[in-house]
Amino acid sequence: MPSSPVTHDTFIHLLAGGTAGTIGAIVTCPLEVVKTRLQSSDKAKLNVGNSSMIKCFTNIVRYEGWRALFKGLGPNLVGIAPSRAIYFSTYSSVKSLLNQSFVNSPEHPVIHMTSAASAGFVSCTATNPIWLVKTRLQLSKESMTVRQCMKNIWATSGFQGFYKGITASYVGISETIVHFVIYEFFKAQIKQRRLSDPLYDDSFDRSIFFQYMIASAASKSCACAIAYPHEVARTRLREEGAVYRSFMQTIYLVWREEGTIGLYRGLSIQLLRAIPFTAITMSTYELVVSILSQGKIL
Repeated sequence: MPSSPVTHDTFIHLLAGGTAGTIGAIVTCPLEVVKTRLQSSDKAKLNVGNSSMIKCFTNIVRYEGWRALFKGLGPNLVGIAPSRAIYFSTYSSVKSLLNQSFVNSPEHPVIHMTSAASAGFVSCTATNPIWLVKTRLQLSKESMTVRQCMKNIWATSGFQGFYKGITASYVGISETIVHFVIYEFFKAQIKQRRLSDPLYDDSFDRSIFFQYMIASAASKSCACAIAYPHEVARTRLREEGAVYRSFMQTIYLVWREEGTIGLYRGLSIQLLRAIPFTAITMSTYELVVSILSQGKIL
């Protein structure tokens, strides 16, 4: 019995999002570890201090070995596939529903904002425990398994301990909204330019792949620069035994003790990591959706 269009479309976005997120996570994991170390408040114990990202990178390799650059990759891979799958399928479903409800204003920026906010909320809530474990593993100098890390969190904070930093993640949805509104604008321009071409071809070729990469990289750069302080707050809230209790209290403490620069610590490495990650993820997602939608695999 054939699946319904809605079920089939949702499955396409689930598979495309999971595939794209996994590839992006593997490629950019070392940059993720360096970024997390630079955001941490316990930089002295981590052999980081106020060093540059290059020095931080070399210190990790020197004192902990190259394997330390892939700390947290396990939970990252476990989390990134469902996270991206949930995100993209929710985004696609909400956008499709709103486009059908507001037929006079399809693809309106408000629709993109609402879709991105809904997808961000669902994804953050479902996967926060995974990201908490990943952050703890990346900040640890000792060899620790995922199971040991989870037992420590449960022993010290109980179930609610797995949702530390969730408020910062919710605030971070604003970054996702900015990213997708700008990305959808670029995407519409790319599509319009293709349709105006007399030799228009609906196939997903190399040129389109790279145009989507550039569009996603540009939109993510803008979003990161605008909403970055929430990243620092989220990392601080997830630290073991930290004095940080809430999002606003964390922002205030970081600003009071480290100044404005503290709220943007690690921004350069975040941009260096997020731009290729997003470019790889979004373009791969669009490619897989195109392939599956044309029925080349399913």
